[in-house]
Amino acid sequence: MTRRAIDLSVYLVTDPVLARRHGLIETVRAAVAGGATAVQLRDKHAGDAAMVEQARAIQTIVRPLGVPLVINDRVEVAIAVGADALHIGQDDLAPRLARERIGPTMALGLSAGDEQEILTVDPAIVDHVGMGPFAATSTKPDASAPLGATRFAALRARVPLPVVAIGGIGAANAADAIRAGADGIAVVSAICGADDPEAATRRLADIVRRARAR
Repeated sequence: MTRRAIDLSVYLVTDPVLARRHGLIETVRAAVAGGATAVQLRDKHAGDAAMVEQARAIQTIVRPLGVPLVINDRVEVAIAVGADALHIGQDDLAPRLARERIGPTMALGLSAGDEQEILTVDPAIVDHVGMGPFAATSTKPDASAPLGATRFAALRARVPLPVVAIGGIGAANAADAIRAGADGIAVVSAICGADDPEAATRRLADIVRRARAR
C-alpha cells in the first residue's frame, strides 16, 4: 500500500499556550484558510482523551480541504482518530516500532538534528524528516544549538527523503530555509502567536512560493 505524501510547504505545529489568544481550533481554522498545507497537533501535557477530542475537532476543519492532520508523539491518539501521519522524536518510540503500531498506510515523520541521527533514518520506514532547529527557538527549551542555513544545507543533502525545517522559523528566515534545501517550513510561534494567524500564514506561504521560484 502507498502511504500518503504530506505537503510540507507550510506545516503548522500547534502550541496550546501560544494558541490561547484565539483558541486552538480557531487558530487552526485561520491557518488553513491562509494556506497551511499540514497541521500537527502537539501538546506535551494533555491526556490522550483530550488529544483525541482536539484531533477530531481539527479533522472537521482540515479533512474537507484535503489538509492532513499529523499527531505528535501519541501513537494511540493517531490510531484512534485515523490521523494522516504520526511524528516522533529521537526520544520517542523507535521508528520501526512506531511503524508496526500505525500500520503501512499512515505517514511517519521523524525529527533529526545532526549527522548521527540522519544516518539512522530508514526510508523504508520513515516518510519525511523534521530537521532543526534551523534557528534559535523559544518554543522548545531543550532544543539543540541552531543549525543555521549552511549546516542545514549540508545535512539536508544527506537525507534521501522530504525534509521540513523546524525551529525558530518565521517570515524573516523562511526563504533561507527553502534555499537551504528544505521542502517546507514547520512553524509554531509565527502562526500560533500571531495577531492574525490567517494573514501570518498567507505571508509565509507567499514567501515559500517566491523562494522556490528563484
